[in-house]
Amino acid sequence: MKFPERVYTIQEVKKAMELIEKGYKHDLEVNGSPDFKSKTEEALKLIKTAEFYDFLRTYVRQIREISGLSQLREAEVTIWANSYVVADPIEAAGFIIQKAQQMKDFLEGRLYYEMGETKAVEKRMEFLRTLRDRSVNQAVKKKCEENLKRWSEPTFP
Repeated sequence: MKFPERVYTIQEVKKAMELIEKGYKHDLEVNGSPDFKSKTEEALKLIKTAEFYDFLRTYVRQIREISGLSQLREAEVTIWANSYVVADPIEAAGFIIQKAQQMKDFLEGRLYYEMGETKAVEKRMEFLRTLRDRSVNQAVKKKCEENLKRWSEPTFP
């Protein structure tokens, strides 16, 4: 069975979930300028270090450079990202994992615009803790710690 070209209708979502339950993984594509691809590959290396790459490939088919707002495009199973999002590889990796969790929630029928955003941020923090613990690079560990602190601070006093 082939993964649906788009995931929008109930039938397309069901087909996608059937394949995922059977272990389907996308051949992740990165599309954009050479600089965008290079910076995204740096983030993907960190995702591999943390051993979240299979999770990503389960729920995301493509990361595409755009000039507008970075976002998950559920129907396309694609993350749209601008150059600012991938400028910092650790931030980029966290963003990508957060969007993969949102795609998972979408496919499983959880509305991410209610409690799902919290779940996606929790996944990002799990990724940062795992990357911090698995990386041998002290600069990566330090940056993960800084990001974890920032993400765990209350937004409103």
